[in-house]
Amino acid sequence: MLLKIKQKIMSLRGRYEILDENDQPAYRIRGKYTIPKSFEVSDAQDKIVAVMKSKVFDLLPTYILYIDGKEIGRVKKKFSFFKPKFALDCNGWQIEGNFLAWDYKIVDASGKLIATLSKEVFNIRDVYCMDIVNPDDALMVILIALSIDLEKQSD
Repeated sequence: MLLKIKQKIMSLRGRYEILDENDQPAYRIRGKYTIPKSFEVSDAQDKIVAVMKSKVFDLLPTYILYIDGKEIGRVKKKFSFFKPKFALDCNGWQIEGNFLAWDYKIVDASGKLIATLSKEVFNIRDVYCMDIVNPDDALMVILIALSIDLEKQSD
């Protein structure tokens, strides 16, 4: 399953659109800059299906992920010098980034590929292409991609 997450140009509150392989809207993300910061993921029918909230008072950025109102995990930036590193405490998944912080792989505990994320470099706005092996994992991968993008913006 191929999806693209695009940040809206001139968005002060963190708005994104997620397009399917036919460039049709599949999901929408709306940010709320409250304390803590919150982002709602809505499906094509405008129903909220997932939420991500930043954790307050953490040294490095941490995001709490919710699907259908239940906490399913957290993404936390890890301190590193060369390669971007994130701790993911959900499903036994791991995030591996490359040196330039443009490409990421999400793998399960056995090393099996869940998804790849790649940033389009020559674009006026942040765009990540997501190639997701199992469509059932799409919401989780969207939340992970959003947390990576937010962390990159905070650098």
